[in-house]
Amino acid sequence: MAIRQGLLALLSQGPRYGYQLRSEFEASTGAIWPLNIGQVYTTLSRLERDGLVAPGEQDAQGRVVYTITEAGRAEMERWLSTPVARSDRPRDELVVKLAMAVAAGADPRPVIRAQRTATMRALQELTRAMAGAEGPAQRLVLDSMVFQAEAEQRWLDHCEAVLAASPRTQETPESTRSPEPGSGPAPDEEF
Repeated sequence: MAIRQGLLALLSQGPRYGYQLRSEFEASTGAIWPLNIGQVYTTLSRLERDGLVAPGEQDAQGRVVYTITEAGRAEMERWLSTPVARSDRPRDELVVKLAMAVAAGADPRPVIRAQRTATMRALQELTRAMAGAEGPAQRLVLDSMVFQAEAEQRWLDHCEAVLAASPRTQETPESTRSPEPGSGPAPDEEF
């Protein structure tokens, strides 16, 4: 999710100043996406430049309150109605790590075990966080994270099954594998 569209969504509920937007953004996402206040004000400047928000007068504390414009509302509605394409999401480092471990001839099982342990810990933490979720926005974010972690666990199970069935990655310890032709000395050769 782009910060700019998130801020527009919050501004669609009424005028706000930067710190309010930051707090509400973090509260809505369950604080899984912390924003620094500089990001908020930089984004507000760009939104103003693009005609999507309008600054108001400073209040008694010197805070500028921003209001969404009609163009900003149209941008927010366009964003909300556009599905997120799989290609819009960042590359999955775990997938790349496992693929590279297999390609390099390394044993991928420790990678899978370490990830499974970390994912189980994350699921436990998410379950605890669900008990303290404040409102439906946080609950939806936490639900999404739980579902993603559960899907990752299922995918790790699948990886183990595929690797166990592959002749290149059988359950043979690394030290007992036959060397690839031309990759080193034959077992009876001396160094």
